[in-house]
Amino acid sequence: MSDFHILAFETSSNLCGVALLSRVGGHLRLRSGRHEGRGEHTERILPLAEALLAESGLRREDLSAIAFGQGPGGFTGLRVACGVAQGLAVALGLPVIPVDSMRAVAVQGAAGGEGMHVVLQDARMQEVYAAAYRQDGENGWRTLQAPALLGLADVAAWARHESPAWGAGGRQAHGDALAVFPGLGAELRKLGFQADAATGGEAGCARAQAATIARLAALDWEAGRTVPPEAAAPAYVRDKVAYTTRERAGGLGGNPQADAGAWTLHRMAESDLDEVAAIERRVQSFPWTRRNFADGLAAGYQGWVLRRMGGMRGFALVMDTPDMAHLLVIGVRPEDQRMGAGTRLLQACLDHCRAAGLGALSLEVRPSNAPAIAFYRKAGFRHVGTRKAYYPAPHGVREDGWIMTLDLEAA
Repeated sequence: MSDFHILAFETSSNLCGVALLSRVGGHLRLRSGRHEGRGEHTERILPLAEALLAESGLRREDLSAIAFGQGPGGFTGLRVACGVAQGLAVALGLPVIPVDSMRAVAVQGAAGGEGMHVVLQDARMQEVYAAAYRQDGENGWRTLQAPALLGLADVAAWARHESPAWGAGGRQAHGDALAVFPGLGAELRKLGFQADAATGGEAGCARAQAATIARLAALDWEAGRTVPPEAAAPAYVRDKVAYTTRERAGGLGGNPQADAGAWTLHRMAESDLDEVAAIERRVQSFPWTRRNFADGLAAGYQGWVLRRMGGMRGFALVMDTPDMAHLLVIGVRPEDQRMGAGTRLLQACLDHCRAAGLGALSLEVRPSNAPAIAFYRKAGFRHVGTRKAYYPAPHGVREDGWIMTLDLEAA
């Protein structure tokens, strides 16, 4: 194992934290510093970093990578950690490692053993950032639900509706929202969660710590999961924090509330891929892997995910060619099929084709998949050819693939 020095920043809450994790000769050494005080992150973050480097006898030039907690959290705080990480990385020619701050809270609160971990963070305005993870053995953390914004009144319904698809095992809830909103713990305990409001205190590490960000970043470093500085970005889950002057003049007051029941469409991102791969495994006999999806995004393919009540309901990925686009894969959770999710995703693909000036959208489908063929025909696709022995099938045989195309210029 190679040596490294990773400097990590975490400012998603009122804690301004910096950590330095080093591995030299196979031995790990972690140093950290912090300051608590909202609005003081900008002044405190670099002096904390310089102090840790001095204590370690290191220079900035000795660093291997810069990590930061990408949130979600306070808008200004997230910009501080990301901006400082980017600035140092550019100056030093280093890669950046963005780390999910809510996953850090799950790791801090885990009491050991495998199981499901829900993280609920106070988002203010009677709203909550919600996410879910599964711990499968040591360091085996998977994202079940990427961070999403929910209205306080929707959290229990979200957990009740989504948790059956997250699998068996112990259930724990973490995060400062349990202390800010005491009723949440009682609602979650009815659903079988271990949810102690004490986790909202300092002893429970209910806010992400820079030391945890550094440890998670080291796992990403070993796996080669880094990004160039210009690609680093905070996780802004809240799309709208205030009404415009025109909206207020029209009678809207206060702040917009999260509508957990609405369908929302988003561009597919790296942070979505655990959930995308989980849905793909549920709906395909020979599924794409997470790596397949990651390679597709890296190659410039266009992808979308559909969410409702915080949870991912489906996804689609297309590849553009000079005169048309190709629908590579589309999937909807079994529980959400026949509810319009597939239509919404297909419409996103068609809207993309029209915006890009592409004249058609094509795809392959198994002839045995009668529901999918009916869905595509209803949307206007025609069977225009066959690829022999295109799909893998059980018992070592292969199945043909029908080529179906929708001519957008004629539609």
